[in-house]
Amino acid sequence: MSKTFIVAELSANHGHRLELALESVRAAKEAGADAVKIQTYTADTITLPSRKEDFQVKGTLWDGRTLYDLYQEAYTPWEWHQAIFDEARAQGLVCFSTPFDKSAVDFLESLGNPIVKIASFEITDIPLIAYAASKGKPMVISTGVAMQEDIELAVKTCREAGNDDITLLKCTSSYPAPVEDANLLTMPDMKERYGVKVGLSDHTLGADVAIAAVALGATLIEKHFILDRSIGGPDAAFSMQKDEFAAMIRSVRNAEKALGTVYYPSDPSSIKGREFSRSLYVARDMKAGEVITSENVRSVRPGYGMHPKYLPEILGKRIKFDVQAGERFDAGMLMDQD
Repeated sequence: MSKTFIVAELSANHGHRLELALESVRAAKEAGADAVKIQTYTADTITLPSRKEDFQVKGTLWDGRTLYDLYQEAYTPWEWHQAIFDEARAQGLVCFSTPFDKSAVDFLESLGNPIVKIASFEITDIPLIAYAASKGKPMVISTGVAMQEDIELAVKTCREAGNDDITLLKCTSSYPAPVEDANLLTMPDMKERYGVKVGLSDHTLGADVAIAAVALGATLIEKHFILDRSIGGPDAAFSMQKDEFAAMIRSVRNAEKALGTVYYPSDPSSIKGREFSRSLYVARDMKAGEVITSENVRSVRPGYGMHPKYLPEILGKRIKFDVQAGERFDAGMLMDQD
């Protein structure tokens, strides 16, 4: 199978220090990531500076804050993007971003952004999806808050823009997300239903869900990455540190090896341990002419004798010559029938 593309989502995990962001890129490389992802917005491009109730965060890790204040803290300054892209490329990593409006798409195009990620909460922004898809880059779309009709429309919009390189990410938009809400069986259904690649944007704690997703056909795994949770910030609580991220990647790579290929061996000699399977052996000393019974010829380990499937056929027949217990039974031991 193809190697799963593993993305370290840097998000807000930079403490508003560029050097910390660059150090995070280097740490993601050391952990074994294939790519790093950032987010391209400002508080003004993503929401309004309003304190009305609609703009107050409720029922999340960030309760009591306004959307504007939250995004002011979380955004990655646009003037950092070039340095982050350059550092990633120097490290041999793919770097891409999530645009949240058309100006962000244009800005990322100027940086040579190779993949466009659409966040869960933007799956309903059809004009944004259409504009991003028109750039011809692979589209990765999270489905964390999507209904089926939202997914259908997003995929249709990409294809109408001439873009059929689409990966849908199963995502649970809770921070952190409960494991029991992962519903990973949706992934193979999305793959078949929409004719797309599938993956996982994972907000659960630990690596279990990511590993299970690989077993179900994920081609991309995205997980929040942080140098040290003590840095703090909006996403710190559900982000993986370098050692945790590296352990997850090792487990994912082992899962890929375990999946292997569809393989049904046809040559018994090629199967390790086949010799310990069952076969027919003489279980008691027998004299020529003696009748074969289930007591004197048995199906036992090891597997060097006749196949056990022949036991019903030989019962009641006679042995051709004297044989000793422990001999492999074979067809040449049968007395010729009159």
